[in-house]
Amino acid sequence: MLPMTSHGIHTIDTGFVRPQFDAAYLLVHNGHGAFIDCGTNHSVSRLLGALADVGLDASKVDWLILTHVHLDHAGGAGELMARLPNARLAVHPRGTRHMADPSQLWAGALAVYGEEVMEQAYGRLRPVPAERIVEAPDGHVVDLRGRLLRCLDTPGHAKHHMAIYDEQANVCFTGDTFGLSYREFDTRQGPFILPTTTPVQFDPEALHASINRLLALKPDAMYLTHFGRVEHVERLAGKLHDMIDAMVAVALNAKDSTDRHARLVHELTQLYAARTAEHGWHGDREALVHGLGTDIELNAQGLGVWLDRG
Repeated sequence: MLPMTSHGIHTIDTGFVRPQFDAAYLLVHNGHGAFIDCGTNHSVSRLLGALADVGLDASKVDWLILTHVHLDHAGGAGELMARLPNARLAVHPRGTRHMADPSQLWAGALAVYGEEVMEQAYGRLRPVPAERIVEAPDGHVVDLRGRLLRCLDTPGHAKHHMAIYDEQANVCFTGDTFGLSYREFDTRQGPFILPTTTPVQFDPEALHASINRLLALKPDAMYLTHFGRVEHVERLAGKLHDMIDAMVAVALNAKDSTDRHARLVHELTQLYAARTAEHGWHGDREALVHGLGTDIELNAQGLGVWLDRG
């Protein structure tokens, strides 16, 4: 059975990378559904299984809403939409062309990961017919049978990023704007959270502003793609702001290093080790790298791109 909170919100583990790493969400309202994010091609069977678990036919899904078009959030969009005959896809205006023609997304990720990893991790990207795509500029409202889902432009992680505010539930689906929080790092102090600076559009000032914008809504909880529902959002926002500044400081200190990337990886690992220890987490360095190694590498790459942009 699917985990569910109130208001018909179901958390789906997409199976990407490891358990409880990458989530999609199914909202059910008045006998119809909307997915928020979808994982990769390999996640589609899990999303369809979620529909079966709640007794909802695929024809009753009205929407797939994407927070942004990075492949761990949107890679399976074309395959999923092919199985949802009546659904439309809502996406940030900057992401529209990538859904209709994902060749540039594929090429960009291919340059980072290589073809073998791309095939294994994501599968070939399938276009979404242009007539089924709805651009969702800032303030656009997706109407799920009377349940209003407001799309908010939230750059900082990516220029094509939006968060979705569910007015009925008073929660935000934040994609990567409100950071990463993996359950294996939870302690008595609650969730541990950190920003994601994944290449190529990290902008610290914009990310600070986007976090504050979501916080101003006074939501009861945030639903993160990585991973799940988190509460006590004001405290977590403070941690995110502090960590963004700390990561920027790490980048600036490494700016002129001849081995800049290696130094960024090392310094980020040191930073996260210190902060998880302060948080009361007692894992060793091996466990830290197991849980955050992918993010450390991607965050180092993203900070490097940010430095190169000047």
